[in-house]
Amino acid sequence: MDNNQRHKRLRLLFRKLNKEHKKQAEKIDILCNDLIAAQRDFIRRLNVISFTANFYESIIGAADLSSLFYTASKLIREQTGDLNIAFFLRKEDDFELRLFESDSPIALEKESLENCFTSELVENICKSNQVCTLEGLLTMGLQGNPTILNKISAATIPLGRGGTSVGFILIYRSSENELTAEEVSSISAVTSGLSRAIESCRVFLQSAD
Repeated sequence: MDNNQRHKRLRLLFRKLNKEHKKQAEKIDILCNDLIAAQRDFIRRLNVISFTANFYESIIGAADLSSLFYTASKLIREQTGDLNIAFFLRKEDDFELRLFESDSPIALEKESLENCFTSELVENICKSNQVCTLEGLLTMGLQGNPTILNKISAATIPLGRGGTSVGFILIYRSSENELTAEEVSSISAVTSGLSRAIESCRVFLQSAD
């Protein structure tokens, strides 16, 4: 075998080795990325579990709706950051509103977002029994100044158990700090327990009367 043939074989061998190294490197990168993603998801789940446990522990024993909603809004803000939070409770022919404003209120002029919610809209949201974004609320009948609505990021999160709606939570803040799916998911994780606490407070108030 002459030198040219040897060099040719060596070049082919090196090319093959380089291809194998690239394939291995790609597999390692994919594996590392999967591990990092799995770790992030695990940490996120632990965070939600910790928040849920702390939330339930904190609202145990609340005997009235005011203290219950005050505690709930405080814990939600600690988890998600500064938010405007409103609790809409379903009633037979109307609704009850409990409002907790952000420490950095949005300039909504004289028309606050909560005042855009009619009885019909509240009922439509309760019947949907699902998370609704601002776009979804507009299709359900939410009416307001478009200039103002364009400045906010909002969502409603249902309150209820077993398909029965108690009401919903409205959260919103400036669109410059848009609500995230993780924040909505964290709040959704505690709505079942919060709904039970609301029902317990109502029963307690009725028995007291």
